[in-house]
Parts: sequence; C-alpha cells; structure tokens
Amino acid sequence: MFIDIFSDYVILLKIIIFIMKSTREKVLHTLVTNPRSTIVQIADNVGINAISVRHHLTNLQANGFVIAEEERHGVGRPRLVYYLTESGQENFPKRYFRLSNHLLVQMKKSLSEEDLKNIFKNMADDITSEYEHALLNMEITERLHLLERIMAEEGYDILIEKTKRGYEINEVSCPYYQLGKTHPEICLFDKKLIANILSIPEDAITRVKHGDNHCSFKIRDTVE
Repeated sequence: MFIDIFSDYVILLKIIIFIMKSTREKVLHTLVTNPRSTIVQIADNVGINAISVRHHLTNLQANGFVIAEEERHGVGRPRLVYYLTESGQENFPKRYFRLSNHLLVQMKKSLSEEDLKNIFKNMADDITSEYEHALLNMEITERLHLLERIMAEEGYDILIEKTKRGYEINEVSCPYYQLGKTHPEICLFDKKLIANILSIPEDAITRVKHGDNHCSFKIRDTVE
C-alpha cells in the first residue's frame, strides 16, 4: 500500500513538471519574469524560433492571456512587446503553484522526510541515467556545457562562472523558485543533478540564496 502511494505521488509530480516545461508554459514563464518582451527576446529565452513563438502568442492572445502593445525604442518604427493580461497572471503560474503545493502538502502527510527528499534526488538520477554513457569520457568543461544544456531543457536559465576555488552556478531563472520557498526539498533536485553531471559529491556543493528570485551553487575545487 505504501509503495503504491509513493509511486502515485511520483507520477503525479512528474506530470505536473512535464506540463510546466511545455513550450507554451515556457513562453508564459518568460512573460512572467520578463514582461514587455519582444518576439525575438521570447524566442531567445525559450530556445525556439520566432515563428513558433508567434504561433504560441497568437493562441495566447486569442484566449485573452497575452496582449501586445507598440513601444518606441529610438529611431525607427515602434516594436511590438508582449505582456500577460490580468487573466494570464491569474492562470499562470498560480494554477500550477496551487496544484503542486497541494500535492506536496499531501506527500508530506503520507511520506517520511527522507522519502520525500529521495523523490527529488531520484528524479535527478533518472535524468542523469540518459547521459550515463556519454559522461564516462567527458572532461569537466564538457560536463559543464552538458549541465547547462540539460538544465535549460528542464526550464532553468543558468550562468556558470569559474572562481578561484572552483565554480559558481547562478540560476538566472528557476521554474520552481516560488514553490521552493515553501518546499525547499525541491532544491535537492538541482543540487543532485549538478552533482551527478559533474561527478562530484553533494557535500562539495553549497547552495546560496540571492535575494527573492534566484539561487547560486558554489562548487569547491574538487572538480578540478
């Protein structure tokens, strides 16, 4: 019975995360974090071409979630910028936040703290397993590039900096940041994924909160 409940929660959580990572949701997330963005800016952030972005924006405008407005930016024709309507703000990301929050609350009632932590670590392990063979012959620089690509696919925007003592990974944007404020266990996913891809122990990574919108991970020079 316990195993069934555990498995059901994992499946539900993965479904929610999959939905949150869809291209449409990434477009919406961009407009949440960067209101009044142009099509080109959205395309760069999401990682798709401008034609695809235009298609998603057309549908979102038709549903009343997004509005376009002309904006002057120096000499030349005004450019179109896009932002969420009140309806769009209400529907995203709050609806996913509420659903995910309710699910995590129920998980905490049914599972031990250790089991809950393991869910997020196991999710990182599942992703890492897809690259297990390729990682065998990778140098640290290649691993860092791969990490950047994988995290982008998971909805993160990160910057990697070399420091005197190792590396620092700065999350410019995190798809689960608001949820992580209430449920910090989610951040174990980031940390475990970084540890797995770079092949370093988790205790070599220190998570540091910066303000109200992002985190950084400091990595000691064990990766040298």
